[in-house]
Amino acid sequence: MENDQLLFDLGPPTTRRVADLVREGGVAALTEAERRADAATYQEVRCRSALNHVEGMRYFEWTLNPYRGCTHGCHYCYARRYHSQFALGAGDEFASVILVKTNFVEVLRRELARPAWTREVVGLGTATDIYQPIEGHYKLTRRTLEALVEARTPAGVITKGPMIVRDKDLLARLSRIEGSSVVVSVPCSDEAVTARLEPGTAPPRQRLRAVRELLDAGVNAGVLMSPIVPGISSKPSLIEKTIKDAAAAGAPIVGSNVMRYERPGSKGKRGVNVSARSVTA
Repeated sequence: MENDQLLFDLGPPTTRRVADLVREGGVAALTEAERRADAATYQEVRCRSALNHVEGMRYFEWTLNPYRGCTHGCHYCYARRYHSQFALGAGDEFASVILVKTNFVEVLRRELARPAWTREVVGLGTATDIYQPIEGHYKLTRRTLEALVEARTPAGVITKGPMIVRDKDLLARLSRIEGSSVVVSVPCSDEAVTARLEPGTAPPRQRLRAVRELLDAGVNAGVLMSPIVPGISSKPSLIEKTIKDAAAAGAPIVGSNVMRYERPGSKGKRGVNVSARSVTA
């Protein structure tokens, strides 16, 4: 019966179907995709599950990613390699071909309502930035937060997007659920370094203003200074400047991590990965 329904379903394709199309004809085969003013191509897809079980994460075993791919285009992003699941490249296509899971929230609500769900902490925005610009159009992240708050499910939220302040009302409510946290990623507050490593992101000063606004709204927010990239953002003066700027924004906590280089083909589970080509580009 399910297969018969799919034959007549005129909705977005599944992610598996997208992968098949790309393998057959490249990105050009995504004839329903929309190219927007930011020069990225957006393909709406249907997902079969929202909650994703992961291993090797320090703080949670479940993740949520309403989008795949990210226009922030951070050169060091470990999530680039997962774009290959959709037959898309980890290079330019990671930042220019974005999959939008239009039924994500409906699927999530069903999963959260299952008796077997024990309200474990979920990581929100681990393989994409949930506040990249397209979120302003689809509002999947806001609706996801609504579902989590209603289900009393704690979440760890991470983003580089100042758009996060739009949802400070929901994030304040989420912060009252034990185990929840919100961090704004500012690996380095030097704008020249940021432009080199994170070409599609908002300037660090905008992100730090967002931290202040979140704190003022009662959100349990902090700053994540990660990754520290050896030879680029690892100078003591840059690290000191970033910590001071975070403190000036009122951040009560600053977390950090040093980027780890992985050889091509390695299967490490922790750390931040980057190719030598990305760093030197």
